[in-house]
Amino acid sequence: MSSTPPLSQGFGYGIVVGLGFAFAFGMILTTFVLKRYNYELQTSEMFSTAGRTVKSGLVASAVVSSWTWAATLLQSSAVAYQYGVSGPFWYASGATVQIILFATIAIELKRRAPNAHTFLEVIRARYGGVTHIVFMVFGIFTNILVTSMLLTGGSAVVTSLTGMPTAAACFLLPVGVVLYTMFGGIKATFLTDYAHTVVILIILLMFAFTAYATNENLGSPGKVFDLLVEASKRHPVEGNAGGSYLTMRSKEGAIFFVINIVGNFGTVFCDNGYYNKAIAASPVDALPGYIMGGLSWFAIPWLAATTMGLSALALESNPVFPTYPNRMAPADVTAGLVLPTAAVAMLGKGGAAAVLLLVFMAVTSAMSAELIAVSSIFTYDFYQTYFNPTASGKQLIYMSHTMVVGFAIAMAAWSTALHYIGISMGYLYLLMGVIISSAVLPATLTLMWSGQNWWAATLSPPLGFACSLTAWLVTAKKEGGELTVATTGANNPMLAGNVVALLSPLIFVPVLTFALGKQNYDWQSMKAIRKGDDHDLAAAANVDLERIPGEERRAIEAEVEEQAKLTKAARIARWLTAFLALALLVLWPMPMYGSGYVFSKKFFTGWVVVGILWMFCSAFCVGLYPLWEGRKTSTRTFKAIFGELMGRGMPSKQSMIVEGKGSDTPPEAVSEKVGKE
Repeated sequence: MSSTPPLSQGFGYGIVVGLGFAFAFGMILTTFVLKRYNYELQTSEMFSTAGRTVKSGLVASAVVSSWTWAATLLQSSAVAYQYGVSGPFWYASGATVQIILFATIAIELKRRAPNAHTFLEVIRARYGGVTHIVFMVFGIFTNILVTSMLLTGGSAVVTSLTGMPTAAACFLLPVGVVLYTMFGGIKATFLTDYAHTVVILIILLMFAFTAYATNENLGSPGKVFDLLVEASKRHPVEGNAGGSYLTMRSKEGAIFFVINIVGNFGTVFCDNGYYNKAIAASPVDALPGYIMGGLSWFAIPWLAATTMGLSALALESNPVFPTYPNRMAPADVTAGLVLPTAAVAMLGKGGAAAVLLLVFMAVTSAMSAELIAVSSIFTYDFYQTYFNPTASGKQLIYMSHTMVVGFAIAMAAWSTALHYIGISMGYLYLLMGVIISSAVLPATLTLMWSGQNWWAATLSPPLGFACSLTAWLVTAKKEGGELTVATTGANNPMLAGNVVALLSPLIFVPVLTFALGKQNYDWQSMKAIRKGDDHDLAAAANVDLERIPGEERRAIEAEVEEQAKLTKAARIARWLTAFLALALLVLWPMPMYGSGYVFSKKFFTGWVVVGILWMFCSAFCVGLYPLWEGRKTSTRTFKAIFGELMGRGMPSKQSMIVEGKGSDTPPEAVSEKVGKE
């Protein structure tokens, strides 16, 4: 970026602090409304699982939101700038597959452990304390890595656009998130995720139409194509077919693709945040929610990077480009500054403000998911399991709140330290698989295979971690001659470490299982996991616990019917996820990679149009569909608010039950307070 930021520091503080508090206030108000009119008491169960009643539309928007990190927008644009059109596709397909495959795990979790709060409880139920602690370490490592990436990437953009000190950005970005997460729990994160996702989609569509329709320097896919052809001649890309930016055949792009796939398996399958969303989804909504979310998310990095990364390449020979006449510095590219630089080149201060808003939304929505993930691990897996097995609902809520604040402060300090050491978001993005991916296979098999024994589950993650660290550092030393941030952050050492991390358990798990005897697990101890005891909170609020959503006792017939639906969903999930993974990783990209096809102008125009149409489909799935799904509850709530404002008082119990028929909030969710009218 140029030496003078396009926006003032005051503007930066206004967005980071002002908007953060505005969201916090909005969520606190929403939580109050839900409590008063929908009778959603903030119990420990409600805080961490939303009563297990969330519909598929909100699940999809929450998946999109928590998977749209700062890295999603910034790193994808950086690889587009480095490798051309292949970069955005490799980023999108290499990180969509995990979400779609996770749908299978989500269904198995609902089937095997209907009352779990975290995936670590499931591991403890099957293997006991030692394995539980091993996976707790990997789970928290995952949350630390993801939050570090959010804050380092987000703060780098805030600093480059406004000149705000990086340390201030690291500490102020989480403030609003902490407030609304504390007041609203996971339900608040679902609702803010929805709002954030809508804003992100609108801004990205605005950028796409600016670049490909209205901008005076670009203005059409054909013009962008011509400028990319010129850019390929000026500085051809080593390892790309014909040195062109307009081909899927890219050697470095393909290496990034493998690193991307491996690392993202770790951050989905070891991140308790995704299990939290699966747990919070109502049983029949988990599968459609995750499939819709995964496919909707694909368009975000694909179109964002195809627009902004390629626009940066097309405009860097133009005086409007902030670094003109020079190219962007490699350090700025890995710090994630391609997207803001392109936005400033296209739209000036307006573009800078839009990127600031975009990054703020991406960082805060994903961070709220991480805060809930860590607070539920510490509350249920650490505090309740090892310190206070008979904890009351009030104690569990207090612990959750304490951990939300504690983790946010610790991560702000840690991310500031990373900035001063010189570790960027791009470096962390490539590194994450090396550290956590060895836990993916044993964690998955805990829910998917009854044969995996204690030794395989407990020893595979640390053994895989040792192997991946060795592979990473040895390759870096051999290729670079010394161990520095630059040599360890190069593509080949990261590739070696990531692949060894994910694949080494393929050797350790079967060897340890068959050498020391299969387990033949019967799944019963997972079903024995109990919900938190919230009777004290319900008594204090003078509410019958069974009238709170998700807390009512259910007939055995209803549970049997639910299990039958989940078994059917599990079969569908396996076939559907296998097909989609094959389509996105092999059937679509590989023929274009293998043939070394260089895009024609017509093909490039079609490529862009498909991206924009896909983004509109995403906007429908995660923007409009959740509103349609929640229409009855929304209408009933607004009627109740309007009635009370007009002096008619609260609606009667009878009217609530009549209006609740067929709605998406069960009529049982009518509180004692109403009954006492």
